[in-house]
Amino acid sequence: MATAEASDQEMTKRIQHHRAERGEEFTTIEEPIELARVIAEAKFDVMVVDCLTLWLSNIMFANKNCDAEADALVNASQAALGMIIFVTNEVGSGIVPTDNALSREFRDRAGILNQRIGAISDEVYWMVFGQSLRVK
Repeated sequence: MATAEASDQEMTKRIQHHRAERGEEFTTIEEPIELARVIAEAKFDVMVVDCLTLWLSNIMFANKNCDAEADALVNASQAALGMIIFVTNEVGSGIVPTDNALSREFRDRAGILNQRIGAISDEVYWMVFGQSLRVK
Protein backbone atom coordinates (compact mmCIF):
# COMPACT_ATOMS: atom_id res chain seq x y z
CA MET A 1 0.00 0.00 0.00
CA ALA A 2 1.58 3.25 -1.12
CA THR A 3 0.29 6.50 0.39
CA ALA A 4 2.38 9.10 -1.44
CA GLU A 5 0.83 11.63 -3.80
CA ALA A 6 2.67 13.11 -6.76
CA SER A 7 2.25 16.71 -5.60
CA ASP A 8 5.31 18.08 -7.41
CA GLN A 9 8.01 17.02 -9.86
CA GLU A 10 10.42 15.79 -7.19
CA MET A 11 7.76 13.62 -5.52
CA THR A 12 6.70 12.29 -8.92
CA LYS A 13 10.28 11.11 -9.49
CA ARG A 14 10.36 9.49 -6.04
CA ILE A 15 7.15 7.60 -6.74
CA GLN A 16 8.46 6.45 -10.13
CA HIS A 17 11.65 5.24 -8.44
CA HIS A 18 9.68 3.28 -5.82
CA ARG A 19 7.48 1.72 -8.50
CA ALA A 20 10.57 0.58 -10.42
CA GLU A 21 12.20 -0.82 -7.26
CA ARG A 22 9.13 -2.91 -6.37
CA GLY A 23 9.01 -4.60 -9.72
CA GLU A 24 6.22 -6.90 -10.86
CA GLU A 25 6.30 -9.37 -7.96
CA PHE A 26 4.34 -7.02 -5.68
CA THR A 27 0.72 -6.00 -5.95
CA THR A 28 0.70 -2.28 -5.24
CA ILE A 29 -2.34 -0.32 -4.21
CA GLU A 30 -1.77 3.42 -4.32
CA GLU A 31 -4.19 5.09 -1.91
CA PRO A 32 -3.30 8.40 -0.27
CA ILE A 33 -6.43 8.86 1.88
CA GLU A 34 -8.69 5.81 2.31
CA LEU A 35 -6.20 3.54 4.03
CA ALA A 36 -8.72 2.10 6.51
CA ARG A 37 -11.15 1.14 3.74
CA VAL A 38 -8.47 -0.59 1.68
CA ILE A 39 -7.17 -2.50 4.71
CA ALA A 40 -10.73 -3.58 5.57
CA GLU A 41 -11.25 -4.84 2.01
CA ALA A 42 -7.80 -6.41 1.59
CA LYS A 43 -7.46 -10.09 0.74
CA PHE A 44 -3.70 -10.42 1.30
CA ASP A 45 -1.73 -12.55 3.74
CA VAL A 46 0.77 -9.70 4.21
CA MET A 47 0.41 -6.01 3.49
CA VAL A 48 3.07 -3.32 3.77
CA VAL A 49 1.79 0.21 4.34
CA ASP A 50 4.35 2.82 3.31
CA CYS A 51 3.95 5.19 5.01
CA LEU A 52 1.82 6.39 7.91
CA THR A 53 3.31 9.88 8.16
CA LEU A 54 2.66 10.58 4.46
CA TRP A 55 -0.89 9.30 4.96
CA LEU A 56 -1.32 11.59 7.96
CA SER A 57 -0.13 14.63 6.03
CA ASN A 58 -2.54 13.71 3.22
CA ILE A 59 -5.38 13.54 5.77
CA MET A 60 -4.43 16.90 7.25
CA PHE A 61 -4.12 18.67 3.88
CA ALA A 62 -7.47 17.19 2.78
CA ASN A 63 -9.04 18.76 5.91
CA LYS A 64 -10.28 15.36 7.09
CA ASN A 65 -10.99 14.61 10.73
CA CYS A 66 -7.61 13.19 11.80
CA ASP A 67 -8.96 11.56 14.96
CA ALA A 68 -11.80 9.82 13.13
CA GLU A 69 -9.47 8.66 10.34
CA ALA A 70 -6.96 7.33 12.87
CA ASP A 71 -9.76 5.52 14.74
CA ALA A 72 -10.91 3.91 11.48
CA LEU A 73 -7.34 2.89 10.64
CA VAL A 74 -6.77 1.31 14.05
CA ASN A 75 -10.11 -0.52 13.90
CA ALA A 76 -9.54 -1.82 10.37
CA SER A 77 -6.01 -2.93 11.29
CA GLN A 78 -7.20 -4.83 14.34
CA ALA A 79 -9.89 -6.60 12.30
CA ALA A 80 -7.58 -7.48 9.39
CA LEU A 81 -7.03 -11.18 8.78
CA GLY A 82 -3.50 -10.86 7.40
CA MET A 83 -0.30 -9.35 8.72
CA ILE A 84 0.20 -5.62 8.27
CA ILE A 85 3.65 -4.06 8.32
CA PHE A 86 3.47 -0.31 8.89
CA VAL A 87 6.31 1.98 7.85
CA THR A 88 6.34 5.35 9.57
CA ASN A 89 8.67 8.14 10.58
CA GLU A 90 9.56 9.27 14.07
CA VAL A 91 9.33 13.04 13.81
CA GLY A 92 9.35 13.86 17.53
CA SER A 93 13.02 13.22 18.21
CA GLY A 94 14.15 16.65 17.08
CA ILE A 95 13.36 20.18 18.10
CA VAL A 96 9.81 21.51 18.37
CA PRO A 97 9.14 23.85 15.42
CA THR A 98 8.30 27.07 17.25
CA ASP A 99 7.44 29.18 14.22
CA ASN A 100 4.91 26.93 12.50
CA ALA A 101 1.67 25.73 14.11
CA LEU A 102 0.92 23.23 11.32
CA SER A 103 4.33 21.60 11.79
CA ARG A 104 3.73 21.30 15.54
CA GLU A 105 0.28 19.80 14.96
CA PHE A 106 1.71 17.30 12.47
CA ARG A 107 4.52 16.36 14.86
CA ASP A 108 2.06 15.80 17.71
CA ARG A 109 -0.45 13.88 15.60
CA ALA A 110 2.28 11.68 14.10
CA GLY A 111 3.51 10.80 17.58
CA ILE A 112 0.01 9.88 18.74
CA LEU A 113 -0.67 7.85 15.59
CA ASN A 114 2.62 5.99 15.98
CA GLN A 115 1.80 5.24 19.62
CA ARG A 116 -1.64 3.92 18.70
CA ILE A 117 -0.33 1.69 15.92
CA GLY A 118 2.52 0.53 18.16
CA ALA A 119 0.06 -0.38 20.91
CA ILE A 120 -1.91 -2.74 18.65
CA SER A 121 1.19 -4.21 16.99
CA ASP A 122 2.76 -7.52 17.99
CA GLU A 123 6.21 -6.22 17.13
CA VAL A 124 7.72 -2.73 16.78
CA TYR A 125 11.14 -1.94 15.34
CA TRP A 126 12.95 1.38 15.20
CA MET A 127 15.31 1.75 12.26
CA VAL A 128 18.28 3.99 12.88
CA PHE A 129 21.51 4.22 10.84
CA GLY A 130 20.30 1.26 8.77
CA GLN A 131 20.05 -0.90 11.89
CA SER A 132 16.87 -2.32 13.41
CA LEU A 133 16.26 -2.06 17.12
CA ARG A 134 13.42 -4.16 18.50
CA VAL A 135 11.25 -1.95 20.71
CA LYS A 136 8.44 -4.43 21.33
